[in-house]
Amino acid sequence: MNGAAALAHWGVIRAHGDDAASFLHSQLTSDFNALGMAEARLAGYCSAKGRLLATFVAWRAAPDEILLACDAGVLAATLKRLSMFVLRARCKLSDATAEVPLAGLAGSAAEAHVADLRVWGKRDLDGAQVVRLPDGAGVARALLAGRAPDGAEALSLDAWRWLEVESGVPSVEAATTEQFVPQMVNLELVGGVDFQKGCYPGQEVVARSQYRGTLKRRSFLFDVDAPARPGQELFHDSDPGQPAGLVANAAPRPDGQGASLLAEVKLAALHGGTLRLGAADGPALRRQRLPYAVPMDADEAA
Repeated sequence: MNGAAALAHWGVIRAHGDDAASFLHSQLTSDFNALGMAEARLAGYCSAKGRLLATFVAWRAAPDEILLACDAGVLAATLKRLSMFVLRARCKLSDATAEVPLAGLAGSAAEAHVADLRVWGKRDLDGAQVVRLPDGAGVARALLAGRAPDGAEALSLDAWRWLEVESGVPSVEAATTEQFVPQMVNLELVGGVDFQKGCYPGQEVVARSQYRGTLKRRSFLFDVDAPARPGQELFHDSDPGQPAGLVANAAPRPDGQGASLLAEVKLAALHGGTLRLGAADGPALRRQRLPYAVPMDADEAA
């Protein structure tokens, strides 16, 4: 899979000013005080209850400017909420979607720019920026911001979204706001949570989930022979009366046979029986391998 896709499903928030990094540091799950010009951050924005309102890929476009790419469906509400907490900080937040075009690069189109960068590494390209993202289905990926790609063949948005799902990196969409504590969608496993950085909204809940061993839900990859969408519930044969999980992200499979999805599920529902999409008698899910290991409680992994 190779080419460039215009990311119409993403938008960009600009944080500009001397206090941009420190303000974001106080609000998001990653360390922005230490964010350098040659790196990006994956980060979440949580409610006071530790539930994700948005997720971002963020990087410095200039020493006093940080750009945050997120799902377009949550951008307006997220920008409004973040703006409420700026107060006296020297930081101005704005919607920069129209000024900062985003493209997803895959395969050789990505490797041409980021083959020598580690994941979440970033470099400047004549007023634009490119960030290396985690691979999806073994295919190199990169985010290009600030200009249209040069000479790359077109890649469909559905193909790019399938690679997003296959990477196992979650993105909060409008249908899933306030549904997940970060660990439920493996955000800390892909570099999206810093447990040493100090306080941010929901930090106590996130830390408690990490250190007290109370997490009973995680996210996994599945294929299904039917269309799927974020926010759909999953059900398990052993307990058809109540949901066993929720779809976080989904995309059509490149072979046209149904969809692939990243879904949060009860760990207990992974052993025996069948998980189904949408209803207790819905299409069966087939679990696939994530590109990283997911820790489980010993009793659930047995």
